[in-house]
Amino acid sequence: MAYPYDWKEERRWRAWELKQAHWKQRMIAKALGVSEAAVSQWFKAVRERGRDTLHAKPRPGATPKLTKAHLQLLPDCLSHGAEAYGFRGEVWTCARVAKMIEYEFGVIYHKAHVSRLLKQLAWTPQKPMVRAAQRAEALIAYWHTDIWPALKKRRRRRSAPLFLRMNLASTCCPAW
Repeated sequence: MAYPYDWKEERRWRAWELKQAHWKQRMIAKALGVSEAAVSQWFKAVRERGRDTLHAKPRPGATPKLTKAHLQLLPDCLSHGAEAYGFRGEVWTCARVAKMIEYEFGVIYHKAHVSRLLKQLAWTPQKPMVRAAQRAEALIAYWHTDIWPALKKRRRRRSAPLFLRMNLASTCCPAW
């Protein structure tokens, strides 16, 4: 079974090559930036169990809930669209994908893990292509230009020390 690239495995194989070239153990350790004890352990393992011990071992962890076959089917399920699974709108969110996986495959995932699955499948987060029809652009612009700056200014005034607030109130704000 082939595992992803492992630089530690490469280092062990390089040590073995240097040993075959009649390098001393001390020089191998120095050249590879490891301890002599590590090099000694590698060579002892090779003597006792063979050269296959230099290969990387699979990392321990829980077995995946979705099989590889299910993972390969996931993009096809997503391509049907969110509305095909009863959601309003065509946008896939991680929570929606989690519900779809539960429906299709009977496997429950947290939405945070679904984002990792989607990244593994090279699916990117989706954003709506159009804005809501109910948006009132004029009101939004008014809020950004008039209301929000006034709120920020008022907050600054309230966070000023008391004596400064009294001066500000008497000089610039007759309503206070």
